[in-house]
Amino acid sequence: MAEKKYSAEDIRILEGLDAVRLRPGMYIGSTGIKGLHHILWEIVDNAIDEASNGYATRIEVKLYKDGSASVEDNGRGIPTDIHPQTGVSGVEVVFTQLHAGGKFDEHNYSFSGGLHGVGASVTNALSEWLKVEVYRGTVYKMSFHSYFDEEADKMMSGVPEGHLADTGVKTDKTGTFVHFKPDATVFDTVVFNFEAVSKRLKELAFLNKGLEINLIDERVEEDRKPITVNYKFDGGLHDFCMYLNEGKTPLYPDPIGYKTEKDGILIEFAIQHTGEFTESLFSFVNNIPTPEGGFHETGFRTGLTKSLNDVARSLGALKEKDANLLGEDFREGLTAILSIKMKNVQFEGQTKTKLGNAEARQPVETATVEGINALFADPKKKSVFEEIVKKAQGAARVRIAARQAKEVARAKNSIDSLTLVGKLSACTGKKPELNELFIVEGDSAGGTAKQARVRQTQAILPLRGKPLNVEKKRIDQVLANEEIRTIISALGAGYGSDFDMDDLKYHKVIILSDADQDGMHIRCILLTFFFRYMRELINNGNVYIGMPPLYKVYKKDIVEYAYDDAELQKKIEIVGKGYQIQRYKGLGEMSAEQLWETTMDPARRNLIRVNIEDAAEAEQMVTALMGDRVEARKEFLARNANFNKVDTFIDRVNL
Repeated sequence: MAEKKYSAEDIRILEGLDAVRLRPGMYIGSTGIKGLHHILWEIVDNAIDEASNGYATRIEVKLYKDGSASVEDNGRGIPTDIHPQTGVSGVEVVFTQLHAGGKFDEHNYSFSGGLHGVGASVTNALSEWLKVEVYRGTVYKMSFHSYFDEEADKMMSGVPEGHLADTGVKTDKTGTFVHFKPDATVFDTVVFNFEAVSKRLKELAFLNKGLEINLIDERVEEDRKPITVNYKFDGGLHDFCMYLNEGKTPLYPDPIGYKTEKDGILIEFAIQHTGEFTESLFSFVNNIPTPEGGFHETGFRTGLTKSLNDVARSLGALKEKDANLLGEDFREGLTAILSIKMKNVQFEGQTKTKLGNAEARQPVETATVEGINALFADPKKKSVFEEIVKKAQGAARVRIAARQAKEVARAKNSIDSLTLVGKLSACTGKKPELNELFIVEGDSAGGTAKQARVRQTQAILPLRGKPLNVEKKRIDQVLANEEIRTIISALGAGYGSDFDMDDLKYHKVIILSDADQDGMHIRCILLTFFFRYMRELINNGNVYIGMPPLYKVYKKDIVEYAYDDAELQKKIEIVGKGYQIQRYKGLGEMSAEQLWETTMDPARRNLIRVNIEDAAEAEQMVTALMGDRVEARKEFLARNANFNKVDTFIDRVNL
């Protein structure tokens, strides 16, 4: 093959917003539903930053019938004067230039979630059109649109339709109104999910005490009026904690919390212990969720352990010669919310899931110790801390009693030795990133899957019965369950605080159960276990749901599979007259060949990756659905179930 000439003319310079159009995933993560919501959050975050810095008290988000969305705040409004370097208005700069914004200057924003400076411009670049109005004594307007320039043979992204215009209309309002329509040629879907949007806005209202956030959905009407929800929480994190613990049994009626500033970092936390046995910590930096944690979480956990051990000794629960209790003892059944606001935030990645600022650790630790000491000094809070210490001592006794079982469960076996784990049929491949573990419902289906698999990369672990529902069980009870122990040993990465992704034997964990009520229940139980004890598996996208077909439609050599009733009619039309239908009641009815081609073949199978878009909402959902409070479950179902469509736990956790 002749060598292709490579010269300077081959080097492409991406001007303006071209780079965003060319590689949208680099800026918004994906072009799926998450990416769609991301361009909305970029505009919302700008409004929230105005509120967090004391300039706005109200935000309104609206979803329109034409697929567009708008965000309005009553903040200061984007600067409308001419930018000295570009010669155009501040509005035009913000919406057309990457890495441009007022958040790099600490004078304008003390704290901000949008420090990358690409938010508004990226939203503009990936929209069919965008309109902005600014209210600063008078009304200013500007519009942008994206189109394909046939003459230049290129896509023009977010092009201004003229400069910022002063309409001359006087107004007492202040703030910014941004209205945009996502480009259907960019995104897999351009339909905003009302539930996902409302959950995030509710979370933001909790995090910003007293801020009023309104969501209006004009796409759906009730009594000829758009659906409207309003969020405003004067209790802030206290109310957030109470909300998360709905359906749980608190050890003390009200959450306790503290707010202070250390080394220029605003630090606030709220905690409440319940009768549960797992820890639920939700952290935020400048209103951005950090589900992967970071240095602020490390500081909080360390400070909590130090201060509560001091409390335990002050109460006489720990004597002079007694060893300190561990952090995990104090965090059993803990629901905690940690929110910090700081300058010069360094998130790891554009998706902003982990705080990388090491300097945040010590101030958060100091603030936590200071806060617990201040709360303990209040005589009215003595009974609260007595309950906390009592629960921690109980957790410590269980931990010590379960130590031997824990060591067995944490054993890091090699892939070759995993054949000794229960009924596991291990794969022969030695590269975890290529290996898959199918957790299969029943010995019968497990035997079929074993025949169907690719031995080099696919391992099969059949379940003998339903695993334990871990939601209301202590760790010793969890480890006593054979099915759970087998899963932990097969994965080889430990569990709980000791879970280590580096030791994971299989980078794809696939739940394969029947498409019936029992199969769905098994999925829920396994997802609850992973959520509570191996959450990093879910956060990293290592957990999948295998989707077996419900129907086989065939005629002679023509075979089609349908995965739901809606798809069945389409498959019937494809096969044509004379078709026959086979309804699969379970995986055990399939031959090895059928199971391979429908569910296990990487080239043809239908897998759903499990992810959690909102960890706080998932926490409440798991508690309601998998806990033992019947009334809480009934209330949750009454509030959320839609019996006019197929609605499952899995759908509702955003798989």
